[in-house]
Amino acid sequence: MTWERLSATQLTPSINRRTINQALKDDTALSSTFIGQERAREALTFGLSVDSTGYNLFVMGEHATGRFTLVKEYVERHVSQLSTPDDWCIINNFEEEREPLVLRMHPGGARVFAKDMSNLLDELLDTFPAAFDNPGYLRKKAAIARNFEQKYDEALNAVERYAQANSVAMYEEQGTVTFSPIIDDKPLADTEFASLSDDQRKYFYQLIDELENRLSESLIALPAWKRENSEQLRALNRSTAEQGIRPLLKDLEHKYASDLGILKHLRQIKPHLIEAVVSFLTEDKGEKLDERERRVYLEELFLPNVICAHGLDSGAPVIYEPNPTYQNLFGSIEYTHVSGAVYTNHRMIRPGALHRANGGYLLLDADHLLHQPYVWDALKLAIKFGKLKMDLPQQDIGMVNAMTLMPQTIDLKIKVILLGSRDLYYTLQDYDSEFNELFRVLVDFDHEIDATRQNVFDFVGRVRKKVQSLGLKGITNQAMYRLVEYSLRMAEHQEKLSAHFADVIELLNEAHYFCGVVNDSVLDLGHLNSALMAKKRRTGRVSDSLLNDIKEGQVLIATDGKAIGKVNGLTVMDIGDSAFGTPARITATVYAGASGVVDIEREVELGQSIHSKGVMLLTGYLGNKYAQSFPLTLSANIALEQSYGHIDGDSASLGELVALISAITDIPIRQSLAITGSINQYGEVQAVGGVNEKIEGFFDVCQHRGLTGDQGVIIPKSNVKHLVLDKAVVEAVKKKQFAIYCVETVDDALELLMEREAGVLSTRFRYPKNSVNDLAVKRLYEIACIVNGGDDER
Repeated sequence: MTWERLSATQLTPSINRRTINQALKDDTALSSTFIGQERAREALTFGLSVDSTGYNLFVMGEHATGRFTLVKEYVERHVSQLSTPDDWCIINNFEEEREPLVLRMHPGGARVFAKDMSNLLDELLDTFPAAFDNPGYLRKKAAIARNFEQKYDEALNAVERYAQANSVAMYEEQGTVTFSPIIDDKPLADTEFASLSDDQRKYFYQLIDELENRLSESLIALPAWKRENSEQLRALNRSTAEQGIRPLLKDLEHKYASDLGILKHLRQIKPHLIEAVVSFLTEDKGEKLDERERRVYLEELFLPNVICAHGLDSGAPVIYEPNPTYQNLFGSIEYTHVSGAVYTNHRMIRPGALHRANGGYLLLDADHLLHQPYVWDALKLAIKFGKLKMDLPQQDIGMVNAMTLMPQTIDLKIKVILLGSRDLYYTLQDYDSEFNELFRVLVDFDHEIDATRQNVFDFVGRVRKKVQSLGLKGITNQAMYRLVEYSLRMAEHQEKLSAHFADVIELLNEAHYFCGVVNDSVLDLGHLNSALMAKKRRTGRVSDSLLNDIKEGQVLIATDGKAIGKVNGLTVMDIGDSAFGTPARITATVYAGASGVVDIEREVELGQSIHSKGVMLLTGYLGNKYAQSFPLTLSANIALEQSYGHIDGDSASLGELVALISAITDIPIRQSLAITGSINQYGEVQAVGGVNEKIEGFFDVCQHRGLTGDQGVIIPKSNVKHLVLDKAVVEAVKKKQFAIYCVETVDDALELLMEREAGVLSTRFRYPKNSVNDLAVKRLYEIACIVNGGDDER
């Protein structure tokens, strides 16, 4: 016999209270970043320290295991001592406005340079157009105008003298020149001219035609005079503007003498500054724009666009982008409408997460990233070649006639940290040949953490930090013991804490509410129990409904007596964020035939693949155990009664086998016991999941009907270390009102449930007479003879 009745002390973990008490007093526990996860810690340290292309990180693990919080805190602590990366600006490209240039500066220099350029524009607006009111400028401007007027007057005077010599008067009104004949020293009016003889009129017509020709010949150079006048005036304006701008730029050139990039930029913008002053800030043109409009115009041309700026001592940036769309990662270009047309410039370029994280670390959710179009391929290119380019393919849609920009590429030095699931990691490995090349470091987070002294110490520290953030003064020792036990229960292991620390935080938040209800400033065990009971009630409608169906007899579950071919199996259901166990009756029938073991659940397509596998193993066990000397021939049906949903998992295979053997041997089974466990073809019992919920589900039914001391649950021995049971179950076991048995083989389970020796095969290959296995062999042989024919004596 290898089955064992477990004591109450085996049903719950042994908590290291001394370590918990020490951690509650030691403030060094508050600095804990990781709880266990040594493998992940080592990989993270390695990945962050390797400064080579391709050593980006993939953090693998389930959601709510604290991956993001732990990684972000660890990265920030790691990079705090690293140097601050350079700043970046985008500046106007005056030669090709569609291709703005980038300017790289030392840390903290971008904002200073932008401020200096803004001050330069302020000084320009203060200097001009006032500089054009200077007496020297006005004198030169007047001289240019007089020169033009002198040439014009000389041309007109020559024509006028010729006209007067030929008795013709010349008039100039509003730029128009006219001629009138003179007779008796008096210009003739139109009526008087009409009274002249035909010869006189003909003479004057010819004379006036000649004068007009002379006038045209004299003024033929007038356009050239005007061009010369305008050129002289523009040269004067440029010269005046340059004289005003030169000292302003000299100050900046002196300040940035050591920065060749800025010096080159200042020299390039000088002629464009002069041109802007001449075009928009002179007295003639400037009156068309008010001061605000002048300022906006100059800013659009000359102010840099700071896209990445750091403080001098800010260290390497650590950026998390929760929504990694193309624009959020690579930046975007904004547009505006001007006179009905779409317009943009270098000042309307907005940085993305890659710009902000350049020189540092970028954290991304891989699941969200891969759902965005274009992003994955563009990100790989940027990482691979170390260049950040803003192609922005999505913004081209619907903007055919709009001007777009192609900014100069930026040197990119970044370490990307992807957070994703285990399945996604292996999928990317299989289907993306570049993935392993770019993400060489795997940071694997465990689902469970060994409950070592250090890990418990760190766990308490994290809890204390959360309690402080809630504004509470502290947490009692008893409450902390309960939290550690809660984490062990989530891990379903007596020696492992759950890595889902987010569930512990959720419980603390809910317990904080109950602290506030009674105005307590210290979190106690009572507050935790209230939170757990409240959550159980909120999420327990389905479990209560199933239990009520059993209580009312709608679902047939027996907790006393004996029955042939019937056994109480145990199932666990996950609905939302709650999991609960409930018993389910397993039945089996056997008759002469050759159909084999039929799984009714599979036949009606309710049994899933793993469950079907468990049932198919029964045939292998029966043949190996009982039919070594004759063909295994039988017809049997197995079903989970009153089950109307899909069933998966092989944890019912032990119960199904026991029910089947009972139907074969006609030996009744104790209905006061429930059983769970999977088997292999050699009859070894294997561990199953959800063992705590399964035990508690059957216990609730027994407790409702009254505990007799004969009731209990049979579990695999390998599941004993997973027991973290409710206090009510532990107390009932301690009082001998309920029992929990562990078994290693099918024979152990048969002896417990049938209260009869299972029987061990002798050297003569026979089982003890009237043992369970002996009766099973005889019954199977009888069926084989009936179906196949032959001697029924054996």
